[in-house]
Amino acid sequence: MASRTPTPLTHPDIDDIDLLTVLSALADPVRLGIVVKLVGRPGLTCGGFYPDVTASVLTRHFRVLREAGVIRQEDSGVRRENTLRKADLDARFPGLIDIIVKEAADGAIPRLPH
Repeated sequence: MASRTPTPLTHPDIDDIDLLTVLSALADPVRLGIVVKLVGRPGLTCGGFYPDVTASVLTRHFRVLREAGVIRQEDSGVRRENTLRKADLDARFPGLIDIIVKEAADGAIPRLPH
């Protein structure tokens, strides 16, 4: 299916996922919130996250997560579906995502948007 964007979506190979890039991507509370939501709802479309955040701002957050190797995005018609690359991240950094998501869900990480 054709992409919604003029250039194809790029996703790093598993061996190219860098720990510091992942941690940097997850340091932003909006991006961390996106990841926490994707754990429980894989395939959530871009519009299903933060209705009070503009589309252009969300687009940038999704791009940062995608280029860091944290999420995979695929176009399905006019919708863009997002999934957490948990298996890839677990293979590269065992347990990292589980720890981060648990800490965020338990409220240990402040300012997580609802």
